[in-house]
Amino acid sequence: MRRILSKYYLIAICCFVFASNNFSQSYCVGENTAYSPGEELNYKVIYNWGMIWLESGKATFRVGSAKIKDRTLYVFNGSGSTYPNYDWFYKVKDVFESYVDSATFRPLTAIANIKEGNKNDKHNYVFNFNKKQAYTTITRGNDPAQKDTVKTTPCTIDVLTAIYYARNIDYSNRQKNDTISMSLLIDGKVYPIYIRYLGKEKYNAGSLGYYNCIKFSPLLVEGSIFKGGEGMKVWVTDDKNKIPLYIETPIIVGSIKVKLASYKDLRNAEESKIK
Repeated sequence: MRRILSKYYLIAICCFVFASNNFSQSYCVGENTAYSPGEELNYKVIYNWGMIWLESGKATFRVGSAKIKDRTLYVFNGSGSTYPNYDWFYKVKDVFESYVDSATFRPLTAIANIKEGNKNDKHNYVFNFNKKQAYTTITRGNDPAQKDTVKTTPCTIDVLTAIYYARNIDYSNRQKNDTISMSLLIDGKVYPIYIRYLGKEKYNAGSLGYYNCIKFSPLLVEGSIFKGGEGMKVWVTDDKNKIPLYIETPIIVGSIKVKLASYKDLRNAEESKIK
């Protein structure tokens, strides 16, 4: 359960692992129509192991803004933590923040402070799209900082930006099983990634109501948390907001569900809400 209560709070929503496929269309967002500064999304994280269901943590995503010289920036902030009554077992307090050019949707910088149990890691990325490079500084615990320069593509983004990036994908002309490719910088490395479009479904979000949704599945590679394959499923609202409502995925031990608990200051009307 220790690894379950980890970076999942932030990364699982958008960490789509690379693999080859028969049909793949690349995507590079140039305009945001899904959200505006002030938006806040709050989630609860539920862990299942056999007959045991535990609401063990929470995650919050906020959109802010900033100005650097003549640039207007989006400031994305994502935080995830265990509830206090689980801290004795394995305390988690993760914070991710990204500064993104609102005109091009390219990240300028991204930081991650990851506190999980005895782990205390810091990641700092600076993007230079003119040189097609990113400069990474990663400090793991008390070890010396590791610096590197990695090659990027014109559309490479960090893991937090990927959440907001994906919300601007146009699914209107997608066919079921189409894949949408992206390029992700995570843990100091760049990976080609994709998600598979699974069509549309209705979803009951409990007290939030019923929604028409877009459904997709990231292809996961087996690791310390996730099983390999396309077991993870994600439901987002089928409207201009494209809010992630619900995520479910099997993991090495048990499964996890992430549910939207509350929200505020949406940019667009909730046209996908049925009742």
